[in-house]
This record gives sequence, C-alpha cells and structure tokens, in this order.
Amino acid sequence: MTEKADSLYRTMVAAGDDPAAPVRLRVERRADRALVTLDEPQRLNVLSAPLVRQLRSALVELDADPDVRSVVLTGADPGFSAGGDLQMMDAAIDQLDAPEGTADVWRWIRREFGGIARLIAGSDTIFVAALNGAAAGVGLAWALTCDLVIASERAVIVPAFGRLGLIPEVGTSWALTRILGYQGALAFYLRGVHIDAREAQRLGLVQEVVEHDRLLAAADEWCSRIGAMPPHTVAMAKPLLRTAADADWADALTLEEFAEPTCFTTAAFSDSVRSMLK
Repeated sequence: MTEKADSLYRTMVAAGDDPAAPVRLRVERRADRALVTLDEPQRLNVLSAPLVRQLRSALVELDADPDVRSVVLTGADPGFSAGGDLQMMDAAIDQLDAPEGTADVWRWIRREFGGIARLIAGSDTIFVAALNGAAAGVGLAWALTCDLVIASERAVIVPAFGRLGLIPEVGTSWALTRILGYQGALAFYLRGVHIDAREAQRLGLVQEVVEHDRLLAAADEWCSRIGAMPPHTVAMAKPLLRTAADADWADALTLEEFAEPTCFTTAAFSDSVRSMLK
C-alpha cells in the first residue's frame, strides 16, 4: 500500500517544513565549529515537528561542509530536551486505525528521529552533546549518540521510557548496554529515576561535569582539541572506534592495520615525525 497524501507521516513532515512554522533552532558557526541550540525553552525543547525537521536540515548542511570539524548540540535553558512531543503522540494514537496503522509512526521514528541519530553516528564530524538541563526520551538518545557528552551541574538524565509504556529508543538500548552492561541498562530502565550530572559521570554516561555557566566554554575547549589535531586523524578515528565497539579483538586489530598506513601518506604525519627527529 502506498503512502497517502494525508497520512500522519506526511502531515507531520508538512507541518515541520511549513515556511510559517516557528523557528525552533539556532545555529552559530565560528571557524571550524558550530553550536546548534534546540530552542523552545517554554516546553523544554520538546521535539515538535518544526524542531525535528529544522534540526535535521541544519545537521545535513553542517555535515556536508568539510570546514566544520565539530558540532556542539545543546538546548536553550532550562532544559536540554524533554523528548517526544506528547501532542504528536496523541495525534498518532488517534490515527492508529488508519489504513497505514503503525507504519506511519514507524516512518517518523525511523526517518526523522532515527535519521538524525544515523547522521550523528555516521558523520566524520565530531558531535559534542552539552547537557544544560533535563534530557529525556529521543533527546537523550541523540545525546548518547554523540561522540562526547559533557554536562552542566544542572543536567539531569531522565529515563522516562518505562513510565510512558515505551522501551529504550533510537539507539538508547545500544548505548546503555555498552556503557552500563546488560544488568546496569536494565536497572536503569526499571528504576526510571532521575540521574544527576555527577552520578551520570560516575556511571560513564557523561565525560565531564562543569559549572553551568562554563558549559559552552567547556564544549568549545573540546572543539579546540579537535581543531588542533590534523583533520584526517579525528575523521578516521571516529568510524574506527565506533566500529571497534562491535568488533572482536582480532577484527578491531585488522581494521587498525588497514587504516594506519593511510596516515603515513599525510603531510601532517611526516611533518610531525621529522620535527621530532630534529
């Protein structure tokens, strides 16, 4: 059965792409980096159709720009993101008996929510999630998909999936089991309790916790570390390390062996070696 013009998925996409839709995203570019801010603070940056579509469009553009080596993803205070839009969920529930049934919900989850997660994971650009407040649902999933997660002392991890009758989504199950192990991930899901920034750091969910007013400065410091390295190194290390997470030792070693010789062909490597020999 083909998608119909008035299907739920197409309706949500049209609402998100409407030129009259409110702007829910801020993008600031500086040299080799960009700051992307989810911007509907009155609703804790809930993932409305306009916000999701605007975010996806912005990330596609940034990913295509070879001069952008790092992207910081954050939220307008007081929260990072409350996750999925309950109004959209309610509309979806009302249309579950439509000809497409749950297929339209699947399309939105896979193409929009999952599309952003795949872009973050598959890009050679480094993504830094800067958690400024509560992070829940798909917003949390996107943060955990990023290459680095840092947090303000006000940040809170909100595992709300179970209370809503949902399972970990959009890559969260993958991230949690690798960070916490199976039992830790299951306990995280079953407890459903808020996790403050320091506890999140202890668990390995975030790499750094800083004072709230220093969050963006700390994120920018990570961008500077990335910018100070030869461009090929970080771009090659990201897919290598992500692949190694699912590879056994022998396969990871083989991947490294094939990748390393390429580094020898770069001017950055030869210049470094020769400068150290002087």
